Amino acid sequence: MLSFSWPDKGETLSWGGGQSGRLGHGHQSGIFGLLKSDSEYTPRLIKELEGLKVKNVAAGMLHSVCISENGSVHFFGEKAKKKLGYSEASNNLVPSMVDELPYSEKAACGGYHTCVITGGGVLYVWGTNENGCLGIGYSLLHCLIVEFVGCSTDVAHSPERVEGPFLSHPVYEVSCGWKHTAAISGGNVYTWGWGGSHGTFSVDGQSSGGQLVCSLRL
Repeated sequence: MLSFSWPDKGETLSWGGGQSGRLGHGHQSGIFGLLKSDSEYTPRLIKELEGLKVKNVAAGMLHSVCISENGSVHFFGEKAKKKLGYSEASNNLVPSMVDELPYSEKAACGGYHTCVITGGGVLYVWGTNENGCLGIGYSLLHCLIVEFVGCSTDVAHSPERVEGPFLSHPVYEVSCGWKHTAAISGGNVYTWGWGGSHGTFSVDGQSSGGQLVCSLRL
């Protein structure tokens, strides 16, 4: 478990479990001057974000994302190649900006995938596409691997836009589970990814594209 706080004065604080650098502090803390721990037991300033006003924060299983008031996206935590789509295996111990994204408003983190909504209501995703949780379908390479090798690893190494008839309107909310995603677009709720056995979907199985769950009356 971890927590964030971002008072309106250019400070972002984090505390809790800090595995893989997901707190963004860049180093371990001492306990009574002797032991080292990844965890923070009281709120601590993320120095690399000092002076940057943050408007949105999301936390996944082993990674975190902050969005500043100027729309920049900052990532820290787990960067394992087969999980979050990065070419190197080392973790991001301090926040680094995701340069490929335009002005952004909101973020959501799943187990090993990330979603960001831009100012224009466009949804971008990256990370593992296990069970179709990114909503971008499957790559040809993924299909060939499944057919001839039997494994099912599929990863987006950089942000990709989610497109399709199920997102014909701007997206204004997104939420991630471990291996599934939900978004609100045009007053409708859509889900994709792992169906599981506990009501993740309104239908059984899994989907790599949007499934309409319900229509909202706003």
